[in-house]
Amino acid sequence: MRYIYVGTPTAEFRKQYGAETRIQLNDQFAEVKEIGEYIINERSSMKESDQGLMTVSIKADKETRMGIIADIKQELRRAYALKISYAATQRTSY
Repeated sequence: MRYIYVGTPTAEFRKQYGAETRIQLNDQFAEVKEIGEYIINERSSMKESDQGLMTVSIKADKETRMGIIADIKQELRRAYALKISYAATQRTSY
């Protein structure tokens, strides 16, 4: 499973990264347009027999707007990553 994390940075990182919703791919912040390349790279690192089984999990905090989720889904469609799992988290500390 490959993970895409979406949400606002925690309080300790807001000064450095701002308070806007951010996307994180493999421990690095990214833009929506970078998701397709991320998926292609992740898929190519898998065995050929497993590539069709790749699932992408979108983990978003409860404050994430659906617009950003829709943008992410659109990029996943363009990269032919059609198996998607969704998880929502509620932050306990701000």
